[in-house]
Amino acid sequence: QVQLVESGGGLVQPGGSLRLSCEASGRHFSFNAMGWYRQVPGKQRELVATAARGGTTNYAESVKGRFTISRDNAKPTVYLQMDDLKFEDTAVYYCYAAGVDWRPAYWGQGTQVTVSS
Repeated sequence: QVQLVESGGGLVQPGGSLRLSCEASGRHFSFNAMGWYRQVPGKQRELVATAARGGTTNYAESVKGRFTISRDNAKPTVYLQMDDLKFEDTAVYYCYAAGVDWRPAYWGQGTQVTVSS
């Protein structure tokens, strides 16, 4: 069984930065992709960023130029560096790991990010 454990959320002022981490434990295998979704109450979960095993990354338009995803395949761990945070970035952030079909197969427990002055 795979578990994803997240850390790094919190309260930050607009323009500030946070770094989220998500480490996998348990049964180990190579994840085709790892990444982050976010969700606010009453809305669908939104894909924020993905990092493929080979190094390709993708971002939602709303976070391009402000967020940076990276991963360490050896651990395996995925990170999300969030800079120039805005009010609209407030959400619960969930990491995921995808298997052979590239779809999320495992989820983290979620970590709250609140951007407020």
